Amino acid sequence: MLKSDVIKQITVKYSALVDLMDERLRRQWAAAEAQAYGWGGLQAISAAISMSPNTIRNRLRELDIREKNTNNPIPIRLRKEGGGRKSCTANDPGITAILEQLIEPMTRRDPMSPLRWTCLSTNNLDSALTKKGHPISPRTVGRLLGANGYSL
Repeated sequence: MLKSDVIKQITVKYSALVDLMDERLRRQWAAAEAQAYGWGGLQAISAAISMSPNTIRNRLRELDIREKNTNNPIPIRLRKEGGGRKSCTANDPGITAILEQLIEPMTRRDPMSPLRWTCLSTNNLDSALTKKGHPISPRTVGRLLGANGYSL
């Protein structure tokens, strides 16, 4: 069978299953397919589903370790805990208080409604916060306002 035919078959199988799989299962499937095809399977799978050969190779190593030691359960988490970008309030805990100080004189409120609003734009607020040494984007300012009960 030609390599292009193998890649087409892999692509068809993957397309049928991809919507049902999470990230861990996609990696597991790719490693199992590469293992089943034997020599050249890793490169064929990688080309067919656009997954890094290193990702497949790492998963193959994990499969080998688990085959040798059956006491290791498959981890439930897809990624390590604590990964990802921290929120702006975690990196700069005082930013909410400074934002409140900036908008307090310009805050409006209907006494019959829990919503509050401000006359300042998120662009003006981000510029003022950046000048005070707290670099932030207008979009993040909007998120902070929304979290504090302001209408956007």
